[in-house]
Amino acid sequence: MGSECANSSLPLGFLTVLEHSHHGLFGGYLVLNTAGQPLEFHCTAPIQPNRAQQILYGPTLDAFLYGEQIGRTLLANATAEPSVVCTDRPAALAVREHVSVPVVLVLSREDSAAEHNKRTLRFDTAHGGDGAMAPFQLGRNRLAVPERADADRRLIAERLGELADSFDLAEPFARIREAIEEAIPTAA
Repeated sequence: MGSECANSSLPLGFLTVLEHSHHGLFGGYLVLNTAGQPLEFHCTAPIQPNRAQQILYGPTLDAFLYGEQIGRTLLANATAEPSVVCTDRPAALAVREHVSVPVVLVLSREDSAAEHNKRTLRFDTAHGGDGAMAPFQLGRNRLAVPERADADRRLIAERLGELADSFDLAEPFARIREAIEEAIPTAA
């Protein structure tokens, strides 16, 4: 019981990727305390895969870019250790291979886990999973983890349990997108 209380007071991480038609991919990582106040914010310079990467990575390119290049870099530069990392981009779940905390996909009300299951996702370097998602409800939040990450699902439920009814886990992604859009140069 003591570890549950200690874990619930740890910050929450929010990782997303914004696709910009002219500049490429921008990653953003926001760390919030349990009151929803920002502790840290980091974003990447734009990333555009070259043609060789597109060919060689094939259907795993998004997971490589979102999870490894963007997610791993952002989380490594953060000073606060989150209890959970939330993402709204399925391909960013690939960051789980590079961090010691559970990573969860926050589904919007319109999202369907079945829709995510149709996509090819890469969760590890050996392509060990088929990308199937296990959706679950936690308070007012619809979440999902890869089916083979049941241990993470239990940790997420334990660590977010006290906040689940009062904390909208989808809201911080709008803040990240707005901050990144504010920083993107307007000249194309």
